Amino acid sequence: MKVILAQHYGVCFGVRDAIKQAEDLARRDELTILGELVHNPIAKERLGALGAIEGSLDAPSATTKKVMITAHGASNQALAKWQERGHEVIDGTCPLVHQAHQTLFELAKAGFHPTVIGKRGHVEVRGLIGDLPEASVIESADDIASLPAKPRFGVVSQTTQPIDHVLALVAALKEKWPDAVVEFRDTVCQPTKNRQTALRKLLDEVEAVVVVGGKNSNNTLQLLKACQTAGKRSFHIERSAELQASWFDGLDKVGVTAGTSTLKETVASVKEWLERL
Repeated sequence: MKVILAQHYGVCFGVRDAIKQAEDLARRDELTILGELVHNPIAKERLGALGAIEGSLDAPSATTKKVMITAHGASNQALAKWQERGHEVIDGTCPLVHQAHQTLFELAKAGFHPTVIGKRGHVEVRGLIGDLPEASVIESADDIASLPAKPRFGVVSQTTQPIDHVLALVAALKEKWPDAVVEFRDTVCQPTKNRQTALRKLLDEVEAVVVVGGKNSNNTLQLLKACQTAGKRSFHIERSAELQASWFDGLDKVGVTAGTSTLKETVASVKEWLERL
């Protein structure tokens, strides 16, 4: 059986840097990470083995002096609560998430109604709107009907949303409020776009796809959804130990892709397992 890797897959620079930063800190000092650093169980296990503690961003109390913001970011309000309690806050936020924060602040300051396209309740989205209580979140077209009437909407997106989905919702917003000014700033990160584009190409070359990544990883779930929407047989796993030989009976070509929080060594292990069939 031939195994084909997507041209772009796996861990992005923001996740890579956050993991390295956290591991380096955990080796030197006691550290509490305020949530899952990245949505990847293997990275979480590695950090736990180094002694890192997982805390909660919303519960500002930890036994360690140093606490770390996850790659998904946090609001200034949330950071301030930890600093007020005397903790040293280490920022592990992806630079592209920081950029999305800055863009939304600029739009709000310019008089636009701050609007975020993304998964309601996701840690990144909560961080984006945390300092803007008036902000709206659009997860699907159904949410647009309940939006308040505003003369100007300033729109950004969660960095791991599929760009096609984002653009469709921006178009729907303009259709709903034709007299409003809708200022859209594209904050979907390039690594996410690259993985989505590479998957579309891969789907034309294979009979099935193995999607590797955390079960709670939004961008991994979006890759899986793209496979399912295309009608392609797909399997979502977090590690090679979950693979079953019977899944691939009668198949000649299988593709492999992975979300931006999936370690390269995890993907290599999956590929090696498949190539032994």
